[in-house]
Amino acid sequence: MSGEESPPERRRSLVAYSGKRERARCGYCRSSRGKVSSGMWAHSMTVQDYQDLIDRGWRRSGKYVYKPVMNETCCPQYTIRCRALNFHPSKSHKKVLKKVVKFLTKGEISKKDDEVEPMDSHLEDTDGCSFLSKDEPNASQDELAPLYTDHKEQVESEEEGRKGEITVDSRHMESCNEKANTNSSKPLESAKVGHAVPKPGKGADLNKPPCRKAKDIRRELKLQRNLQNQAQAPTLEAEILLGQNSKPKTNQPKSIEDFIFASLPSEAVHQLEVRLVPASLEDPQFKSSFTQSATLFAKYQMAIHKDTPAECNEHQFTRFLCDSPLEAENPSNGPDCGYGSFHQQYWLDGRIIAVGVIDILPKCVSSVYLYYDPVYSFLSLGVYSALREIAFTRKLHEKASDLSYYYMGFYIHSCPKMRYKGRYRPSDLLCPETYVWVPIEQCLSSLEQSKYCRFNQDLKADDEEKLKELGRVRVLHKRTVMPYSVYKRRRKGQNDEESVQQYAALVGQTCSERMLLFRS
Repeated sequence: MSGEESPPERRRSLVAYSGKRERARCGYCRSSRGKVSSGMWAHSMTVQDYQDLIDRGWRRSGKYVYKPVMNETCCPQYTIRCRALNFHPSKSHKKVLKKVVKFLTKGEISKKDDEVEPMDSHLEDTDGCSFLSKDEPNASQDELAPLYTDHKEQVESEEEGRKGEITVDSRHMESCNEKANTNSSKPLESAKVGHAVPKPGKGADLNKPPCRKAKDIRRELKLQRNLQNQAQAPTLEAEILLGQNSKPKTNQPKSIEDFIFASLPSEAVHQLEVRLVPASLEDPQFKSSFTQSATLFAKYQMAIHKDTPAECNEHQFTRFLCDSPLEAENPSNGPDCGYGSFHQQYWLDGRIIAVGVIDILPKCVSSVYLYYDPVYSFLSLGVYSALREIAFTRKLHEKASDLSYYYMGFYIHSCPKMRYKGRYRPSDLLCPETYVWVPIEQCLSSLEQSKYCRFNQDLKADDEEKLKELGRVRVLHKRTVMPYSVYKRRRKGQNDEESVQQYAALVGQTCSERMLLFRS
């Protein structure tokens, strides 16, 4: 056997490591040479491998999987997850949910957008997510069939404002009256004190009650309301007589499900339907809605990100948001929809107004991207879709008990507009050195002091998946799977140990032994 193995029948991830990419443009701080990351092309990937990779700080854009070099990049990007089962919506979150319900029920349109969170809340590098073309590894179509892809791929990419309440300030009114009297062309005659009878049309009307200050009126109205409430409140004796029949007052806060899944009245103005479809042109429902979805993507990109038509055509849409390395899986102990990449389409009155691209993995729902019709910006669809995805995570948990987290991508504390993700609580940040999860509340003080932080306070703790045996890394060479130690003996003239070691350290020992690293 000479240490060789035949390609196993079970699914394997196949990747080609493309190395470290330095001096790239950053969409957060606008630095033209500050972004540093490592990446690899995933020709195929199991959902378990991708779950393990994002738990080590990786993230995908299309079929390109990348990991920021945290201690070198200008804006460190920390993986953030929300503990969906314990999530409680904030006041601003509920405000968005109520706004959508009012629009669906009555057609009410908010005149001002109270929501301060970015609408494109699911996108890293929101204003400059660089879809840069890179060459794939040199490989023949026969060698990677049927996993071969194009030579070029796209790359990585509360308070409510006060309403116009008019208050009366008596001092301001008196000041205005004085100015009016001063500037009038005909000065008013000074009234004689005492017995003088005012001329018709001049002075105060004695038949009307005297003017009162606005604050006195408000104070009196408040007193009347309090007296009315006291009169309507049941007496102590009445409470005792009611006894067991009286229902105790409950003030339990509403959950997101109470808003999202509440039945709309029959006379509702609009109907909203959210459809989950696999991100695959082989799926009939996805294929039938492809043109409409791609058109909406182009409309969003040109309006929000100022893309040119060529930068957001159907080809770009396909390789950025439709192509996925994840192999669909449907185990018996998984959710009914299975695992893989999906589009959640928001259909309003029969047409798509928003699409949330998500990955459903063994432990989480991972948000990939959101695009929407800018006409409906007033609905704060970025926030609304995130809340729906949290509710969806909870629903999936009922069938798949391990699936209980909602991954929101990266948290960038050095970029103030990206801090909103920390408001979806309780949430955790991933320690960039030991890859353990730490509650975000424990991380914020450190991030205020330094962009790059180790969150694990145990200084003796280390990465449990750190590379231990380079020779055990699995490689694919000439359609044969073998350990790297065997490959190295066969390729004595090739010195790629540094690259392989860098790859294995980034993916961890377990993934490096389970995934296949393509070598030409």
